[in-house]
Amino acid sequence: MRKSALAAVAAVPLLLAGALVAIAGYGTGSSDKPELSVSGAYMPRPAMDDMAAAYFTVKNDGDSTDQLTKVTTPLSRDVTLHTTDGSRMKHAEKLDVPAKGSLSLAHGGSHLMLGKLDHLPKVGEKIEFTLHFATSAPVKIQVPVEDASYRPKD
Repeated sequence: MRKSALAAVAAVPLLLAGALVAIAGYGTGSSDKPELSVSGAYMPRPAMDDMAAAYFTVKNDGDSTDQLTKVTTPLSRDVTLHTTDGSRMKHAEKLDVPAKGSLSLAHGGSHLMLGKLDHLPKVGEKIEFTLHFATSAPVKIQVPVEDASYRPKD
């Protein structure tokens, strides 16, 4: 009986230490991580099946920056991120999604380019995209195909 009482007393500091570690980690949850959402996605109907563009906004309500690193879609194996500087389009390895801010992919600015399309999408069709980030989990979105002249209202 004495040995089991002694073992129980010896176990108390270990249990307390484990509880303190759990409590210390509890308050550092999601507030310091990106909190991403996507809105306003669309793809203008491409004229040919060799190239298309897509646009959307990634909002980050979290306290740390993330980066859009890659986008995949069954429509094309050749999807690249681009920025526009004046009239020059430049390939980008990643695009920042600032903490408490947003990344806007819009006509005349940063955007996605898709090459060698699997098929020529029609207006009204929805194309699945998966957005990959440096720290956040991938996000799947459905991107509607709009008329080539479509411009979203602000």
